[in-house]
Amino acid sequence: MREHLNEDITTRQLANYAGYSPYHFSRVFKSITGISVRQYLSALRIESGKAYLLKEPSMLVKVLYSIGFTSMGSFLTRFKQFVGQSPKRFRASSESLHSYINQYASTPLALPQEQERLLPRIRCQITTPDSFQGLIFVGLFPRPVPDQRPVTGTALNFQKRTCQFSGIPHGTYYLLAAGIPWSMNPKDYFLLDRSLRGKYETSILVDETTDMDLQLTLREPHPIDPPIVVNLPLLLFEQDKRKSAK
Repeated sequence: MREHLNEDITTRQLANYAGYSPYHFSRVFKSITGISVRQYLSALRIESGKAYLLKEPSMLVKVLYSIGFTSMGSFLTRFKQFVGQSPKRFRASSESLHSYINQYASTPLALPQEQERLLPRIRCQITTPDSFQGLIFVGLFPRPVPDQRPVTGTALNFQKRTCQFSGIPHGTYYLLAAGIPWSMNPKDYFLLDRSLRGKYETSILVDETTDMDLQLTLREPHPIDPPIVVNLPLLLFEQDKRKSAK
C-alpha cells in the first residue's frame, strides 16, 4: 500500500496479493490494524501529504497525484478532517508548534485538573520504557486509531504517568496514547512513525456509572501500525490556550 499510493488500490487486489478471499482479508486486516483497508489507505495518503508539506510545500500540487488524490478539493477536505487544520495552516504553524512543545522539556505541564468525584470517570496509569524521555499524549478517541480529535485528552511530561478523565460524554471510546521523544527536528513532532504507541485492548463503554482504573503500556512502533495523522501538538496548544483564557 505504501509503495502504490498513486494507484486506485482495491481490497480485491490486496487480498489476491496476500492469497486470501476479499472477505477474509478484510476481516483479518481490521482485526490486526483496528480499521478498514479504506481507512488505512486514506491515513497513509494523508501522512504522505504531511511529509511533503514539511519538506517541499511548493511541490504539493504536483505530488497530490503521486499520493492518490485526483483533486485539490478532495485533498484539502480529507486533510483537515484527519489532521485538524488545513494544509496551509499545518505547514505555517509547524515551526512555532515545535518551539512550543520543546518548552515542556524543562517546564512542567500545568493543564486543568479534572474534578475528582465527577462521574463518568476513568483513571489511567501509563507505563513506558525506562529510557523514554519526551511528551506523552493520551486520550479517548471515537475510533481505535487517532485519526481525529479525541473526546477528551491530556498530555504528561517529566515522570508523571497518571491522568484522569471525568465528566466524559456517554458513548463507546478507545483509550490511545503516544509517546513522542524530545527532538530538535520539527518533523519528529508531526510524523510520528518513531513514537511509542499504546492502546487499551478493548473498547470502553462510558455511561453514567462508569468509574474505571486502567493500565496502558507504551511500546515501540510496529511497521503495520496505522499512521497517527491527527496533529497532537496542536491539540495540546489549543488546550493550553483554553486554560489561559479562563
